[in-house]
Amino acid sequence: MIRVVVADDQQLVRAGFGVLVDSAPDLEVVGEAEDGQSCVDLVRRIGADVVLMDVRMPGVDGIEATRRITADPACGDVKILILTTFDLDDHVYDALRAGASGFLLKDTDPPDLLDALRVVARGDALIAPAITRRLIAEFAARPDVERPSPERLDALTDREREVMAEVARGLNNAEIGAELLMSPATAKTHVSRAMIKLGLRDRAQMVAMAYETGLVRPGE
Repeated sequence: MIRVVVADDQQLVRAGFGVLVDSAPDLEVVGEAEDGQSCVDLVRRIGADVVLMDVRMPGVDGIEATRRITADPACGDVKILILTTFDLDDHVYDALRAGASGFLLKDTDPPDLLDALRVVARGDALIAPAITRRLIAEFAARPDVERPSPERLDALTDREREVMAEVARGLNNAEIGAELLMSPATAKTHVSRAMIKLGLRDRAQMVAMAYETGLVRPGE
């Protein structure tokens, strides 16, 4: 059973997501929070597999709450799925840098939202990879971002670099395998090894680092 916490400052929104999540046999809402700090406190107290996190909340917003949860060793296995809209694009890149595992548009169809929770819980892939690529490509080019040195990638083999580049383009393991002529299992192994070497939580952070270090350049 995947345990979900819903964080949103609107009670009706929380209730709606709660009904939807609880309708799935493998998902359950274990708590709700109306602001970022309440979410952080709740997750620390009861734990969760995934937090469905709104960006704009009073006091501590969703990005700062994400940062606090992912920085807490006691919450190391908790995945954050950010809820956003197109007019909040500017927050998405910051959320990924804060440690979010992915993001979802608020107008996503209900079955896709449920699938997104499952995907993030597994840590297998980013949500909406085409949108993710566009947003990260745009904001990775911002001059105010403190970037990791390209030398960070020296720990990777050439093959791991190739796989990391494909992850940054939004491909899943099966698509990477087809692109690089390897099995999906081999692609997954390369991804896992690269994340361990680079100290990354998940594929979302791998995408951000691929752009930040110049392995993949905006617009490619």
